[in-house]
Amino acid sequence: MWVGVACAALFVHLNYLGITAASPWDPQAVKQPLSQFPGLHEPQKAVISPEKCGVDDVYRVPCGEPGVAAAQCAALNCCFDGQQCYYGKTVTVQCTIDGQFVLVVARDTTLPRLSLDSVSLLGGSDAPCSAVDSNADFAIYQSWVTVVYENKMFSSYEVAVGPLGAITRDSHYELYFQCRYADTAVAALAVQLASNSPPMPVAASGPLMVELRLGSGQCVTKGCVQAQAAYTSYYTDADYPVTKVLREPVYVEVRMLGRTDPNIALILGHCWATSSPHPFSTPQWDLLVDGCPYQYDRYLTTPIPVDGSSGIQFPSHYKRFVLKMFTFVDPDSKAPWREKEEMLLQQDGSLLTNWLWCLVEKSSS
Repeated sequence: MWVGVACAALFVHLNYLGITAASPWDPQAVKQPLSQFPGLHEPQKAVISPEKCGVDDVYRVPCGEPGVAAAQCAALNCCFDGQQCYYGKTVTVQCTIDGQFVLVVARDTTLPRLSLDSVSLLGGSDAPCSAVDSNADFAIYQSWVTVVYENKMFSSYEVAVGPLGAITRDSHYELYFQCRYADTAVAALAVQLASNSPPMPVAASGPLMVELRLGSGQCVTKGCVQAQAAYTSYYTDADYPVTKVLREPVYVEVRMLGRTDPNIALILGHCWATSSPHPFSTPQWDLLVDGCPYQYDRYLTTPIPVDGSSGIQFPSHYKRFVLKMFTFVDPDSKAPWREKEEMLLQQDGSLLTNWLWCLVEKSSS
C-alpha cells in the first residue's frame, strides 16, 4: 500500500545550521496545479500533528523566512509556536522555486528512533547526496536539481542472525521523493512505503489446557513497577489488532487452565516466534531455550518470577516473561520481513506480526 503526500511551491530558509537560503517563496509563482503533472497523485494538504512539534529549542531548525506567518508555516508543513516556524519530528521534503530540493530528517520520525548516521540517499555518501548539516535531532540534505529530480532516502539497520531465522529491532524507514518543474510551477511528491498487522494470542490444548496471552496493564501511580502492572489486565480478542513498535516490551504469560492441584508446576522448555501461524515454519527466532533466555539475542528475553505475592491462587501454574518487539528479515536480502509481506510501516512506528509458541510440560511434587 502506498501513501502519497503532496505539497506545492515550498520554500525553506536554513541559516540556523549554516545552510544557504533558497530564493524567497512566492505563492503567486504556482500557476499549474499538481494534478496536471502526469503520474502524480491529486494534491493533498499536509498538516503536521501537534505531537510532532515538541522539539527542544536548542535543536530547532527554522523553516521559512524570518517572521513567516502561521498560515505560511502550516503551508510548509512545519510547526509554529506563535513566534517561530520550525521543522517537526518527521521527514519533510520541500522543492524551492529556484531549483533546489530540501530534505529534513528527524530522528524521532519513528519508534524506536532513527540513527541519523544510518540515513542515506541513493547516490552514495558524497556530495550532493550527503547531509549538508545536522544536529543531535535532525539531518538536512539540500542540492540543486534539474527539471525532474527523484531520489530515495533509506535508513540502515542491524540484523541478528540465528540458526533458523533472522530478526531486527531497529526502525527501517524508506521515502521516495520527487521534485518536478514545469514553466513557473513547482511540485513535491513524497511517497512512503507503509502497512499493518499485530501480534496475536495463541492457545493450545492437550492433556493440560494451556493459554498464552499478552499483558496490557499500565502503571498509573508513582512508584509503580511496569513488569507487575502489565499483568493486571490482558488483551482480549476484541482488542486486536494491537500496536507494538520495535523494541517495545511485550509481556507474555503462559498458564494452565482448569487445574486446582497446587503440586503441579508448569515448565516452559522452548519458546520461539514465527512469522506465520504454523509453529514449525521458518523463519523462527528463539526466545527461551530449555527455560533460559536465548543467549545469542542482543535483547535477552527476561523471565518474570510468579510467587505468592502476585495474588494468584496457584502461582506454580503460571510462567511469565518479557521480550523486546522485533520483526523478521529476509535471510538473503536482509530486508525487513514486514515489507516482503506488504505490511504497514507507519511513519511514527512499526506494526508487526509475530506468532509466539511455547512447548510446556508439567511436574508434580
